[in-house]
Amino acid sequence: MKSDQLQEEERKRIESNFYILGLCLPGIGAGLYLLIRLLPAGVLSVFSVPCLFHAVTGLYCPGCGGTRAVQVLFEGKFLLSFFYHPIVPYCAVLYLWFMISHTAERLSGKLLPVGMRYRNLYLYLALGIVVINIAVKDIALTAFHLDFLKLLDNAQHLI
Repeated sequence: MKSDQLQEEERKRIESNFYILGLCLPGIGAGLYLLIRLLPAGVLSVFSVPCLFHAVTGLYCPGCGGTRAVQVLFEGKFLLSFFYHPIVPYCAVLYLWFMISHTAERLSGKLLPVGMRYRNLYLYLALGIVVINIAVKDIALTAFHLDFLKLLDNAQHLI
């Protein structure tokens, strides 16, 4: 019984910390967006380092496509973001679900217990998404010489 109570308190503490972090993220994102928009283009090229793993092996790393996925997600192209890297829209949906549900729960004074509960399953699903994503992209690249990220880059203006 005591163990269950400690686990419940720990879960609530984790969720509270996630909520506080979630409140900070839009401000951090807006600050980064403004910084990127205000800096001259030449300065930004210094920070855009190519993927070392891809340069050395010719294969995609587990994060390849993530930056482009975030960029197109902010442009409102959810499906294109999914194709670049499915972990980005997955995390965006989880973030929105978590923040909206916990905000509703807090504003109601916990009368509406609708807050999304932390579960390790969400992390395991994320890991599965990353593994499947990298497997599909690298198998297509090595076995069929299909470079999905280059295809998406070339077709992006059509979508």
